[in-house]
Amino acid sequence: MKKKIRLSAASMLLLTIALTTAACGGNNGNGNASPSTNTAPESSATPSASESPSASAHAEPVEIVVWDKPSADAADKAFKEEAFAAFEAKYPNIKVTHVEQTKEKEREQFMTAVAGGEQPDLYKNPYPDMESYIAQGIAADITDLWNGFEGKDGYLPSSLNAGTVDGKIYGVPNDMYVTGLLYNKQMFADAGLDPAAALKDWDSFGAAAQKMTDASKGTYGYAILGMDWADWFFEYYVWQAGGDLTEKQPDGTAKLTFTSDATIQALQYYKDLKFKYKATQKNVVQSLDDNQKDFYTGRAASMIAGSDWIGGLVAKGMDLNNIGFSALPVGPSGKAPAQVGGSYWILNPKSSPEKQQAAFTYATYITSKAYLESVLQYNKDNGMFPNLLSVRTDVDVTGFVDGLPAEVVSGVQSAAKDTHLEYFLKARLSPYIVKPIQQALLDENTDLKAVLQTAQDLAQKEVIDKYNEEVKK
Repeated sequence: MKKKIRLSAASMLLLTIALTTAACGGNNGNGNASPSTNTAPESSATPSASESPSASAHAEPVEIVVWDKPSADAADKAFKEEAFAAFEAKYPNIKVTHVEQTKEKEREQFMTAVAGGEQPDLYKNPYPDMESYIAQGIAADITDLWNGFEGKDGYLPSSLNAGTVDGKIYGVPNDMYVTGLLYNKQMFADAGLDPAAALKDWDSFGAAAQKMTDASKGTYGYAILGMDWADWFFEYYVWQAGGDLTEKQPDGTAKLTFTSDATIQALQYYKDLKFKYKATQKNVVQSLDDNQKDFYTGRAASMIAGSDWIGGLVAKGMDLNNIGFSALPVGPSGKAPAQVGGSYWILNPKSSPEKQQAAFTYATYITSKAYLESVLQYNKDNGMFPNLLSVRTDVDVTGFVDGLPAEVVSGVQSAAKDTHLEYFLKARLSPYIVKPIQQALLDENTDLKAVLQTAQDLAQKEVIDKYNEEVKK
């Protein structure tokens, strides 16, 4: 009998939240909400001397404000408070005021604080906002602090990419995930398909997805994302075709590429999956939750997902041994870039040097090897499944999951070899590109170039022209 992981009610609650937010740090599902790094460890988590930043435990007292206080009803409240106490014991000169952030409209709350001169000394920020915050001077340049930090080599080099601009570093990596293709190994086996061959490229995947679609059984090959976040996964196909949805110009302005050959090619493939291969769900605009449900209940044979979604699927009752994870099928460009996301700790550029050093000390403490391993051990002890991609090179996540198939880990690592950040100005442009995607999925006769041109013209008028004018001032 195949072994299943059992989870407590509290664990299932946390994992359900992680699953439904779809690795999101905001309203469009672009950041990371993995329980593997958001849950506090036992108070014994103490970085070794080689990991600790240069701040001395005997330096002059300094007070900092950090937005990381758990809510009163948080399941991990006691554990986080123990972690806070452990830090204070190690660094008695640093007094941290932990502030609770709202559960909704986090970005709005943060930007209100920035505008009012009340930006915290340390704030955990999702990947999609990094470029904008750096450009606006909201994230402090921590290059000197980072270069002087003895423990910097313990971090995955790629974890710094989204927080680095022109060689300068603006954030301490907190967590990260990578997207790939989740697939049901049993459904592939029942169809006589070898996943490696089936997931090789667009053509092989389309044929395989078609083969696994059986209306009489209520099963289908691929859960396509066509709801109001449709551009989140669609952009991957544009990358695979060799393009992107926007281009950031050398002067900081933006150029739309909705009508590029790559975008049209990607949208044609989406249309083919629905109408040529007939390999998707009937309701192509159903919710992401329904897509996930179709997958963990065995109706959908595959779907795009983050490396931190697997625990949520297991919590819903799916057999871990039946879950496969692969890099996305290669597109016409010969590549299969995957989205990378997560979060960084950013420092307030207006804080004093002493406060910035203290904030940096705190950020590197809670992203140290010792700390993250204690988080993983806590998760394991409480039946919680971790994100399989760590920001650190010296943390082996697999040692904290019983019965984890080796091919799942290798699949995540393979997907992480070729990563891509979300398209420039995604938060502002998402509604404009979603509409033509939905039109293509709902109407077989859609003129792809025409609907993309209409969307681009409107986005240019309502977003890009205004944005570029501001940039040029």
